[in-house]
Amino acid sequence: MASDGIRTTVKPGQTVYDDEGNELGLIRGLTEEGFQVRAGESVEHIDLETDPGHEFGEGYLMWRCSECGEMGRLESGYPEECPNCGTPKRHLYAWLED
Repeated sequence: MASDGIRTTVKPGQTVYDDEGNELGLIRGLTEEGFQVRAGESVEHIDLETDPGHEFGEGYLMWRCSECGEMGRLESGYPEECPNCGTPKRHLYAWLED
């Protein structure tokens, strides 16, 4: 939601920007407080200390399709497209599965 009181609709896979127009990344999931953003390609790891759910047990880093919800292991990177619906890679985002 924008700080000026205007509601903005966002969905996973969408690119988001700050007030100055700088790209923040892709939305990877929605929360009660807002949304989570996937870090750029230059980030080599995700710190589970700052990712929700790590205190509840083992988690698995997955990719998820914003169009159909298909999921797969992220250990070898993102596929070029969703194997289920053919959606391009840009619509896939990281997902931490319990």
